[in-house]
Amino acid sequence: MPSTSPVSSGARPPAAGGAVSFARQSWAGLRVLLLLTVLLGGLYPLAVTGVGQAVFGWQANGSLVRADGTRASSVDDTGADGAPVVGSVLVGQSFGEPGTAPEWFHGRPSAAGEGYDTLASAGSNLGPNNPDLVAAIEERRAAVAAEDGVDPATVPPDAVTASASGLDPHVSPAYAYQQVDRVAAVRGLDPAAVRTLVDDAVAGRVLGVLGDERVNVLALNLALDDLAPAGTASEGSGAS
Repeated sequence: MPSTSPVSSGARPPAAGGAVSFARQSWAGLRVLLLLTVLLGGLYPLAVTGVGQAVFGWQANGSLVRADGTRASSVDDTGADGAPVVGSVLVGQSFGEPGTAPEWFHGRPSAAGEGYDTLASAGSNLGPNNPDLVAAIEERRAAVAAEDGVDPATVPPDAVTASASGLDPHVSPAYAYQQVDRVAAVRGLDPAAVRTLVDDAVAGRVLGVLGDERVNVLALNLALDDLAPAGTASEGSGAS
């Protein structure tokens, strides 16, 4: 009888065994995929959302504020006194260009769409030596200086330059203080009272070391309107 030799170690396994092994590995991979989908695509987002709503509800819903300065949970949350939602403290908005709406504190310029467009958040993408940017900055500097009655050389940089997002809700304390006399004069207020509003609105550095001091323009204007609504003047304030 002819002798039989064992299958060499390098020979291929039977095709049926390879198919079974592939099916087992595929099923194991599919089970891991399904498990991770449930955990990371369902349970984890639900847990984070639940914690966010329970512990940081106002922040999780956009940090919205009403016209009376109180917090709102949604854009339709007018509150008991009917005060409408006027914006978010996280997103800047226009209070008029320099030379217009002098009764308000102005924010930074914005290159997001037509200005503070949340659907077109971006900077101008112009380099520091770009002639168009240089011309725009000089034009803004002249307009800001003329409106606030200051030397153009003293105008703070954030008064004439847009942020990278175009949605910065803050200005520097220097720019806020520069606007005090103009706002006080238009509203017939004592400049000292308006300066106190700015003092109270200055937020320090994050953790004491990160970033710079800043003033939220929306919050400041809401406090200003609470002190003296736009279009009115306080009698006996002594402001000229």
